[in-house]
Amino acid sequence: MSITSPFKSIFFILFFSVNTFAQDTYQALLIDSDLKKNANAIIRSSHTEITIDARDKLITKQQRVVTVLNKYGQKHEGAYVYYDDSKSIKTLEAVIYDAFGKEVKKYKKRDFLDLSVADGVSIFNDNRAKRIDYTPSAYPYTIVFNLETVSTNTAFLPQWYPIEGYHVSTEHSSVKIINNSEIQLSFKETNLEDFKIEKPSEFYYEAKNISALSNEAYSPSFTQIVPSVKFALKQFSMESVAGENTDWNEFGKWINDKLIAGTQDLPETVKLEILNLTADAKTPLDKAKIVYNYMQNKTRYISVQIGIGGWKPMLASDVDRLGYGDCKGLSNYTKALLDVVGVQSYYTIVYGDSDIRDIDATFSSLQGNHAILSIPDNDSYITLECTSQTVPFGYNANFTDDRDVLIVTPTGGQIVHTKAYETNENSQVTNATVNLDNSGSIIAEINIKSKGTQYSKYRKLEAQTEKENILDYKDNFDGINNIQITNLLFNNNKDNIEFEEQIALNAKNHAKKVGNRLLFEPNLFNKSKNIPPKYANRKLPFKINRGFIDTDQYTIILPENLKIEALQEDVTIKNKFGSYQFSITKNNENTLVYNRKLIINKGDFSKEDYKAYRLFRAEVAKHDASKIVLQTI
Repeated sequence: MSITSPFKSIFFILFFSVNTFAQDTYQALLIDSDLKKNANAIIRSSHTEITIDARDKLITKQQRVVTVLNKYGQKHEGAYVYYDDSKSIKTLEAVIYDAFGKEVKKYKKRDFLDLSVADGVSIFNDNRAKRIDYTPSAYPYTIVFNLETVSTNTAFLPQWYPIEGYHVSTEHSSVKIINNSEIQLSFKETNLEDFKIEKPSEFYYEAKNISALSNEAYSPSFTQIVPSVKFALKQFSMESVAGENTDWNEFGKWINDKLIAGTQDLPETVKLEILNLTADAKTPLDKAKIVYNYMQNKTRYISVQIGIGGWKPMLASDVDRLGYGDCKGLSNYTKALLDVVGVQSYYTIVYGDSDIRDIDATFSSLQGNHAILSIPDNDSYITLECTSQTVPFGYNANFTDDRDVLIVTPTGGQIVHTKAYETNENSQVTNATVNLDNSGSIIAEINIKSKGTQYSKYRKLEAQTEKENILDYKDNFDGINNIQITNLLFNNNKDNIEFEEQIALNAKNHAKKVGNRLLFEPNLFNKSKNIPPKYANRKLPFKINRGFIDTDQYTIILPENLKIEALQEDVTIKNKFGSYQFSITKNNENTLVYNRKLIINKGDFSKEDYKAYRLFRAEVAKHDASKIVLQTI
């Protein structure tokens, strides 16, 4: 035996042990079955350690192991990092393992794709990202990701969400913050007890064995129901600009003084132009409407990611010169114009989304994803969405409505609530005249007027071609056999914020003939068909974000050789979720009048209430599909 043989044996044992450890650790077959249930991906381990060495030095280390079970889980692999001039990458590597724990591919820092964060519409962008380019040949697979970064920005301390999304399980997740500075670190814990989150020491949190949550219909905002911990420094640095953050007032003052101030100068020619346009306006609100219309006609939205962490708006003069800007730049530009004509307005930060999410009033930090403008109006505020060229003045439904936002004033920040659209404001009123002949064919003229949250349909209908709109109406009126849309006319009243649709249609042999009888569904144009899904064991409470009221009246004209044989009885249903009423009355031998009213109330409800709500909507759908019997004389 040679002298090197013992070393070869030791090497073989070590190699075999390490390889076996990797296979055992990353074998997808060994994952607890409870974690696989309803899951597209499983966070095997995600450990983040954040070290704050100074006001302008932040070190982040992360090791992350994710098993991706199918194509829907691939977005959760998390093997990417954003960086810019203020953030350097010290360690970046990833390893892919197959279902049996065998190494498939290894990525070093040089193997990661280096990309601009531009999304195809951004023209200015000083942020970049590194990510792997991996297309799996089979599922499941496991990715191990290691990252270390050093940043001079301490304004963006990460929030910890041990549950990273619906249909994602968590085997082990932790976050630990080591604060070597003398700066006070504030934090806020949410929903920790419900998920048995452990706290081994200060600023150290662990989560273990959390099964995937399913995305149930009408679930509240994801951030409201999952565990999280937010962190923020009382004194921070952003792109070498020092900031103070003891409360929202001080934080808002910093935004005003360091991000907004000095960005609102406009050319003298523009000032004169806007002063001339508003010279005859009688009230500040009239001036604001003229300014808003001017801005909409002169600019367009384009994503701009440049400046202090992407938070500092473009100069108002540049927006005016170029004719475009992002939400920050356009809101700031509109504010500059309003300042010229003496109308007070406030730059405002918000979470913009159809899902309602608040700026956390109890925890000051960099929050939000969108900028708007707020104009004081007695005890409330009028919200201006400055990124749209078509939205009416003060209309904010379905994107920035009914939520806490941060307004930025020269004296500091304030949390205020945006307009909430109440149920009776969100109306759709449909009137129709329907002529029915003895073959079951119909000719109809329909008029629909929509307000509040329901007004927003204008965006789609005005943007589409007539052909696309006809296809949409055929889809909406899919209960009408052999439908032909013969005329469409829209009237968008932006002053009253009311959208009117006029539709003419016909349908041959629509009503079903049975012998000498016709079976006819009187609710032709507004059937409630979507019954909420059934859950054997619902896990989450449910929320109706926005209520509405639909009122329908159809006059149905019959030929002389059709007589009414049987009509449905009147129906009235009322409960805490809303109400439903319909009736069919006989005006004379040849005229029926169908009346329907559906009200859905907004509100927060328990998971136990969901079954009753589903049954209510099922009852509505059943009655909406009811038929009357007509007989040929």
